[in-house]
Amino acid sequence: MRSAARSRRAAGASLAVLAAVGGLVACSSSSESGNGASASASPAAGGGSYTVWDPYPQYDKSSEWVKLLEKCGTDAGVKVERTGYDTSDLTNKALLAAQQGNSPDVLIVDNPVVSTLAEAGVLTTTEENKLDVTAIAPNLLAAGQSGGKTYGVPIGANTLALYYNKDVLKKAGVDIASVKDWTSLTGALEKVKASGKKGITFSAIGTEEGSFQFLPWFWGSGANLTKLDSPEGVSAVALWSDWLKKGYAPNSVINNTQTTSWQEFASGDFAFAENGTWQLANAKKAGFAYGIIPVPAKGGGTAPAPTGGEFVSIPVQSGTARYATSQKLVTCLTSADNSLTTTTTLSYIAPTEAVQAKQVAATPDLRVWVEAVKAAKGRTSDDLGTKYPKISEPMWGAVQAALSGSKSPQEAMTAAQSSAANATQ
Repeated sequence: MRSAARSRRAAGASLAVLAAVGGLVACSSSSESGNGASASASPAAGGGSYTVWDPYPQYDKSSEWVKLLEKCGTDAGVKVERTGYDTSDLTNKALLAAQQGNSPDVLIVDNPVVSTLAEAGVLTTTEENKLDVTAIAPNLLAAGQSGGKTYGVPIGANTLALYYNKDVLKKAGVDIASVKDWTSLTGALEKVKASGKKGITFSAIGTEEGSFQFLPWFWGSGANLTKLDSPEGVSAVALWSDWLKKGYAPNSVINNTQTTSWQEFASGDFAFAENGTWQLANAKKAGFAYGIIPVPAKGGGTAPAPTGGEFVSIPVQSGTARYATSQKLVTCLTSADNSLTTTTTLSYIAPTEAVQAKQVAATPDLRVWVEAVKAAKGRTSDDLGTKYPKISEPMWGAVQAALSGSKSPQEAMTAAQSSAANATQ
């Protein structure tokens, strides 16, 4: 049977997959722990109970998210048994559950993991379960596609942009409207340094978090992940490397996470910080006037930034009897009526234009994020699937090597391309 074959595939693939998925968590909402349901909750309960696993352990039963889960269960005539896991832990548990034949009824996972689970035979397709994805923005949906099939519905998205300190720029004589490409941004950083302040901070740590932050510059150069050492790709590494050499960015970026990078910006000394939607609440508490612009592409316009956020999917079960109710749960969680509540709770941008318009109407500050999400792309898009982590690791290693000065940008990216080509053969 199809389901049995998929279980065997999941078991066979799990050891390789477990090694690959650990770093793909740069942008999940579950970066902080909390009081979610117990991790020992029984999976795949029968009868009138349906299990939902999500990567939001920070939300307890009093949260709008869990209330929505319970409402969707009530509307479907069942009881929802929800467990919130840390993102990395959730992926591993999903693979193990598939091997054991006790997957949850609904699984919500970080978007780069979708192709990994799909290729391991863990997930059903939207076509199989008649999930309507016609209103979803194609660039967001692409993160959940593999081999021409779609394996879930995006619940929302976040991405990266540049926060800026208005006071620092004013002191330096920089008009933010003039910052439209790499040349004008670098010119602004030069003025900021000359004024006695600091230029830009970001995360270039040697993990997926570093790749996540580097991708807008890499893609914004016109480069493609299948050719890391292209002149365009090398120019993106050289941009960051030159910023460090000229003192426009601090050496601390080599070890910065997105959290520590934000803490640097929050000190009030930096003109710019590359960070995500999830820092909006912290920006409002920073104590200084700030603004947000999209990450500029090399020649102008908005650079494609990587999408963060999760997909709601239906795992493979031993029989098909439960799928109809699981479909009702997924449809409820991702419906236009509930999407505004969900994305507001999770600090995401909605995956449909209709709900995005509602978000901007309620919170005008989100306009720049909506535009950034429209230009964004999934890390596993371009049909990379499970090849992405094998490319990302040598890429972040190349960035580290160039920023530390151990290799030139060209040498670093040439070595990275060689490693990625060997790993993805």
